[in-house]
Amino acid sequence: MKSAAAPATAPELSERQRRHLRGLAHALKPVVRLGAAGLTEAVARETARALARHELIKVKAPGGDREARDALFSALAARTASALVHRIGNVAVLYRPHPELPRILIPD
Repeated sequence: MKSAAAPATAPELSERQRRHLRGLAHALKPVVRLGAAGLTEAVARETARALARHELIKVKAPGGDREARDALFSALAARTASALVHRIGNVAVLYRPHPELPRILIPD
């Protein structure tokens, strides 16, 4: 199975686009769960794979220090060239459009 190449940079989103994506993500369940080991290469690969397949995903991190969680989510978004749409508690929403055939249409 051929893997789609990840875009080099994260998409820039306006506040209107973020609101739209938050609404779409509301009903989603987390598809990636970070463990005690934190952000490993395997977690980054699995997150990139989930983004290629779904475009919009939720990621759940273990509880603990808020600043550490925020840094973890930011690092994961950077490593996967995705946009950190929203973070609430220990759950973050990441978005990366499919390079050839985006399925999620976001407003301009």
